[in-house]
Amino acid sequence: MPLHDARLRSLQRAKQQLQPRKVAISQSRQRIGQFRRIPARCHATSLLEETTFSNPLLTHSCRKKSQLFVMVRRLTLRTGGRYMLRAPVKVCAFFTVLLLLAGCGRAPRKVQADTKSSAPTPAVEALAPGAVRITGLIRAVRVFSIQTPQIAMVSASPMGNRLTLVTMASNGAQVKEGDTLAEFDNTRLLDDMLEVQARYDDLGHQVKQKAAQNQSEAEKRISDRKQAEADLDKALIQLKKGPVLSEVERRKNEVKAASARERVASLKKSHEARMRAEAAGLRILELQQERQKVALDRAKAGEQKLTIKAPLGGMVALENIWKGGTMGHPREGDQLWPGQPLLKIFDPSEMVVDAQVGEPDGTRLKPGVKAKVQLDAYPGLTFDAVFESASPVATTALGSPVRNFRARFRLLASDPRLLPDLSAAVVVTP
Repeated sequence: MPLHDARLRSLQRAKQQLQPRKVAISQSRQRIGQFRRIPARCHATSLLEETTFSNPLLTHSCRKKSQLFVMVRRLTLRTGGRYMLRAPVKVCAFFTVLLLLAGCGRAPRKVQADTKSSAPTPAVEALAPGAVRITGLIRAVRVFSIQTPQIAMVSASPMGNRLTLVTMASNGAQVKEGDTLAEFDNTRLLDDMLEVQARYDDLGHQVKQKAAQNQSEAEKRISDRKQAEADLDKALIQLKKGPVLSEVERRKNEVKAASARERVASLKKSHEARMRAEAAGLRILELQQERQKVALDRAKAGEQKLTIKAPLGGMVALENIWKGGTMGHPREGDQLWPGQPLLKIFDPSEMVVDAQVGEPDGTRLKPGVKAKVQLDAYPGLTFDAVFESASPVATTALGSPVRNFRARFRLLASDPRLLPDLSAAVVVTP
């Protein structure tokens, strides 16, 4: 019995200790039930109205409130409503930061839209009845394209035949005929010139030495032949004494005369062969010298090509080249390949417009027809022009049935704003 009473008392104490916990759990369940009976959208709307009602920009930014409602409901369900009841200030601050970020991301779009809507749209001028409007490009009548010079180098180099640009005329500069447009590094070419000049001089000395040697040997052979001819004459004189001399002496003289004849004939043949061989050897040296002379002249001409002069007076327009993975104008220090486009120089005093004219409008173009030219880059400018010529054959674009003629209009006045490759509109009035 004492043991049973002790167990009952311990159970009662445990129930008393668990009673406050049961009460807290029941209160929490009641709170959760009350919160679930409140629509989550209404509860989130009240929070959003508190944070965004006073700021129109934030109210405008919160167009996707449904996502925020879902976030609020998840947050309240996880915390059992205690977060909204105990810490409303933290929740309001959290959603205020979200709305500020959303407003900052959307505000510039509205400003840009307002700016675009407020920008004035250019008015389109109406054409007169019977007028024809065609488009084209401004071109220069006198234009000269300049490329990187092609120079044959004698010595090999790690950078190949590329040339290093040293000086360059600025884009849009006005130059006169004969002015320097560009200069390239001539160090390698000067070294090649010195080497070729040394070879040429050496071959010149060899040619002179060979000619002198040939002359000396030829004179020696001629002397030997004359000596052989003298021996032959002596032998013939001895033969004439044959009746007086004995038979033995006569035979000896005949042998000497025959030997002298053979020697003279041999010397003549060898002299001719040696003369031809020596002349051929001398000619080889002369050809080698001439080849070095050609290389020397080529090197001198290449050295002059490294300095580019203006062939005519006008304006400089730099070409776009591929360098360093991008397109750009050539600059000092660039290494350019031979034949690479460098610049163009054109005369701005004579400009024309090359346009494409449709087949129906081509019948209206006659020599002397007046026209007005407008530039897209300068909408307020108008230039007078006159029809000059047109291609006799029409062309068609790939996959298009429309046939066009290439027409040219000559501008009557010059202007510094008239530059090549500017798009232009030509209005031909009847």
